[in-house]
Amino acid sequence: MVADKDHFQCLIALDGDKPIGFATYFFAYYSWTGKAIYLDDLYVEEPYRGMGIGNRLFEEVYALGKKEQCKKMKWQVFKWNDKAINFYKLRGTRIDDVEINFNLPIS
Repeated sequence: MVADKDHFQCLIALDGDKPIGFATYFFAYYSWTGKAIYLDDLYVEEPYRGMGIGNRLFEEVYALGKKEQCKKMKWQVFKWNDKAINFYKLRGTRIDDVEINFNLPIS
């Protein structure tokens, strides 16, 4: 990941000196909508969940997108991750059921 450090940014939540959560993100451009901020990963360690840390990380990434004049914030959630889906729904987000994701490994 160190070799890829120029391709993404990371916010880290700390309890003293101990990392307890993070949000990784990058900026992208979509031809239909323009500049966007992509939330790649949002994670808070289990004992710290329910304390508003995930919300704070989410809001910080959103604020960065707003500051950079992005048109939207975008991310993915596994269909089976009900906790994450509910977390995002509580923030007024909408589920995009229009797009289908494709992945092609590059070897």
